[in-house]
Amino acid sequence: MEPTEFTDIRPYNDDELPAIFEELIADPAFRRVVEGVLPGVPFEQLAQQMRQCRTKTEFQKTFCYGILHQLEDRHTQGVTLDHSALPDKQQAYLYLSNHRDITLDSGFLSVLLVEQGMDTVEIAIGDNLLIYPWIQKFVRVNKSFIVQRSLPMRQMLEASARMSRYIHYAIGQKNQSVWLAQREGRAKDANDRTQESVLKMLAMGGEGDIIDRLEQLHIAPLAISYEYDPCDYLKAREFQLKRDNEDYKKTMQDDLLNMQTGIFGEKGRVHFQPAPCLNSYLATLDRTLPKQELYAAIAAHIDRQIHQNYRLYPGNYVAHDLLYASTGQAAHYTPQEKQQFTDYLDRQLAKIDLPDKDEPFLRQKLLLMYANPLTNYLAACP
Repeated sequence: MEPTEFTDIRPYNDDELPAIFEELIADPAFRRVVEGVLPGVPFEQLAQQMRQCRTKTEFQKTFCYGILHQLEDRHTQGVTLDHSALPDKQQAYLYLSNHRDITLDSGFLSVLLVEQGMDTVEIAIGDNLLIYPWIQKFVRVNKSFIVQRSLPMRQMLEASARMSRYIHYAIGQKNQSVWLAQREGRAKDANDRTQESVLKMLAMGGEGDIIDRLEQLHIAPLAISYEYDPCDYLKAREFQLKRDNEDYKKTMQDDLLNMQTGIFGEKGRVHFQPAPCLNSYLATLDRTLPKQELYAAIAAHIDRQIHQNYRLYPGNYVAHDLLYASTGQAAHYTPQEKQQFTDYLDRQLAKIDLPDKDEPFLRQKLLLMYANPLTNYLAACP
């Protein structure tokens, strides 16, 4: 039987769906969003289809699957997954990944897993994104569990321990894979690093020592590579705003714009590449090491696995040469590809609307975002 301590953070159970569907259908804000995403489809027809869904997976296949395929067709040049490093398709994994897009990282991953005969993932989502009641309900219908972020320190520790117990429960008892970002939020400059605090949180649940607890999660480092980041110009803009005003804070409206731009912007090619399960590496570690050394070693290993598994595109090589005033990577792109990428950068720069727009600074930040995956790849692949 499921522990009641997870009731307000876990995804809805299937027997709770009918009541939640009625609440969503009655919510005018939810209706407006659905009519915007699916114009031309009568809302009553969609409501009836929702009512016929008996499980979360059925709901995902009926609604989200089609929408994600539309987004792939319209806004990418293909989304791919190579799952060969994890041949056991019955095993539940904790996919611990770098983070590029607020909504699509986990969405695209779920679609790709289903197409390869596996189940969708449960998704860790920060409560800072749940800005309307319908969003909170919708994500929990869609197999998300809530990461509580805006709490005082003592309550934050309790919430982290509860989330850790929930992730252990999902993988160990429900045999349900989970997707979790390697750090809080997205790396704005694409310099992806695993926060040791994430590993400490994961080791709060489970039984035994740190190694035992992490082994119980079957952690699979996952590299996500987007050819283009539609939010790159918004991130560059934020870098300048923070540079010019140390008190600058993003608004709720900024979060919404990031979500919308990420979903509907051009992404080029997108690739998901899991590394082998971490357990064989964990088995080689000295369990008597001080905790801090253990966490640092594990985080560094996850980083290497993610960096080695990036899918690199011509733009990454062009950006690296432009950033470092070099031609060292010129074998990896043609003059035409270089022109395409520099034209792309010019278009993104033109979208940045700031009164004291610092073009050299903004261009350098954009180049850094595309060069960093290559820099890390070269360091991880001796």
